[in-house]
Amino acid sequence: MYTRFSKVALVWAVAFFATLAAISNLADYDSNFTVIGHVLKMDTTFPDNNGMWRAIEASWVHHLVFCLIIFIEAAVAVFCWLGGFYLYRSRYDLAQFSQAKKLSILGLTLGILLWFVGFMAIGGEWFLMWQSQVANGQQAAFRVVVILSVILIYLIQPDEEKNV
Repeated sequence: MYTRFSKVALVWAVAFFATLAAISNLADYDSNFTVIGHVLKMDTTFPDNNGMWRAIEASWVHHLVFCLIIFIEAAVAVFCWLGGFYLYRSRYDLAQFSQAKKLSILGLTLGILLWFVGFMAIGGEWFLMWQSQVANGQQAAFRVVVILSVILIYLIQPDEEKNV
């Protein structure tokens, strides 16, 4: 039983984190948008690097990308809040608890995709964010990816029938 409670708590912890991330991006849109602009414009990468052809100058694209990030953060939050609720509601029934993992798995996977594909692969490698001293979120994204991955692996482990 304690294992099921810990899975619920960890899924809700991710929901809380994703909620704060989305709220922070909305509450301080301009500051956080500036970082996205630097990444997409590649204006803080090494001077005269050969990847500058990838830079996107169009401000509307920067807004679109930032809104997509906020939307995905909010979706991760919703899936994990609901997933945790369904897990908590079914905590006494092993079969129901296993079935209730679906939304949590979806939320955690979506979060891994956002921070790994979005920040580390696209931002870090395509837009060379790793070269920037100003707009480099790769280490933070890596920490989030590792935490979400560990929680996802833990969540999908089979649960015992014991009500201990």
